[in-house]
Amino acid sequence: MDFDELIDRRGTHCAKWDMMDRLFAVPPGRGIAMWVADMDFRPPVVVHEALQRMLDHGIYGYFGDDGDYLAAIRWWMANRHGWEVPEGGVFTVHGLVNGTALCVDAFTAPGDGVLLMTPVYHAFARVIRAAGRRVVEAPLRVSDGRHVFDTAEWDGLADASLRMIVLCSPHNPGGRVWTRAELRAIADFAVRHDLILVSDEIHADLVFPGHRHLPMAVAAPDVADRLVMMTAATKTFNIAGAHTGNVIIADPRLAARFRTRLEALGISPNSFGMAMVTAACSPEGAAWVDALMAYLDGNRRLFDQAVNAIPGVRSMPLEGTYLAWVDFRGTGMDQAEIVRRVEQTAGIAASHGPSFGLGGEGWMRLNLATPRVRVAEAVSRLRDAFADLQ
Repeated sequence: MDFDELIDRRGTHCAKWDMMDRLFAVPPGRGIAMWVADMDFRPPVVVHEALQRMLDHGIYGYFGDDGDYLAAIRWWMANRHGWEVPEGGVFTVHGLVNGTALCVDAFTAPGDGVLLMTPVYHAFARVIRAAGRRVVEAPLRVSDGRHVFDTAEWDGLADASLRMIVLCSPHNPGGRVWTRAELRAIADFAVRHDLILVSDEIHADLVFPGHRHLPMAVAAPDVADRLVMMTAATKTFNIAGAHTGNVIIADPRLAARFRTRLEALGISPNSFGMAMVTAACSPEGAAWVDALMAYLDGNRRLFDQAVNAIPGVRSMPLEGTYLAWVDFRGTGMDQAEIVRRVEQTAGIAASHGPSFGLGGEGWMRLNLATPRVRVAEAVSRLRDAFADLQ
C-alpha cells in the first residue's frame, strides 16, 4: 500500500492523463491531471491476484454463478455500512452512469422531469437529456462554507411531469456526507410528490474521520416501494475501467420493471469486473480502504491549508470523496479567467464548475487522489498562478 509511488500512466490509454491535451490544452509532459474521478494508486493486491488467476487459467468465457460475487457485496454492505442487502433485486450493470440511464429508461417516459440537486455529477444530466427527459435543477445553497438545502424550496419545481429524483450520496462535487435528517427530508420529498428515488452511492466508502455514510435504504426504510439503490466498488478500489456496478431494488414491482428493461437491452456483466469486485470486497480490501482514507486525509489537509491561503479562494470542507470543490468567486474573476490561470498558467487539468449545473459558476473541481508530492506541486502552482492576489 505505497500510495506515494509515482506511477506514469501516460501512454496507457488512460483518460485522465492521455486526454489532458485534447480536452484542456494541458500538455501531459508538464501537466498534472486532476479532473476525472479515478485515482493514481494501484488497487489492493487481492484484485491483482484475482486477475492473475484468470490469466493463468487462460480462458475468458461468459460469466456464470454470481453467488460469490453477491455474497461479497452483501458482506461489504453489512460490515461497512450496516445495510442488509435484500435477497434478489440485485442487478449488475456496466457502471453507475449506465445504471442511471437504465433507471431513467425503466421508470420515466420521454418528456418527464428528473430532479437533480445541483451542482452535481455532470453525467446525470447528460444521460437524462439524451433520453429525451427534462432536467429539473434544484440548486443547493452554500451556508457556512458547505452545501445545504431545504426541500420546501423544491416543492414549486415538482409539476405533474416530475417522475424521479436522483440523489448523489456522498455528494459529488461538494463532498457532503448527508446526515440522517437530510436523507429523511429527501425521502419525504419523494413521497410527497410520488417520485422514484434513485440514490447513487458510488462514493459511500470514501468518507473522512468525523463523518459516516448512511445508505438511503437504512435512513428511510419506509420508502422501499420507490427506492432504487446504486452501489459500486469501482471508485472505492480504483477499478473504474471494470465498468461494474449494482442497481439494488427491494420492491418486487420496481425490480420486475427494471429486469424487463435489462433483458430487452441484452445487458449482462463482464467476467473481469465481477472477479475484481469479488476479491476487493473482502477483509483485505477493507484494510486497504482504511489505509487509503488515512492517506487521502493527509492530502486534503495539505491542499486545503495551501489553497485557502490564496485571497478570494476557498475549498469546501471535504467530508467524503477525494474531489476538492474550490470556490474562486472571491477573486472577482470570471470563469474564463479562472480556467486560464488553473489550466494554462498552473498546468493543471481540472473539472469546470459550470459543467455540474446551476451553482457551479466560479468553481473548479480538483481530484486529490494522487501521490502527495503531486498535490504539493499542484498547490505550489496554484499559489504562483494567483500570486498577484497575495
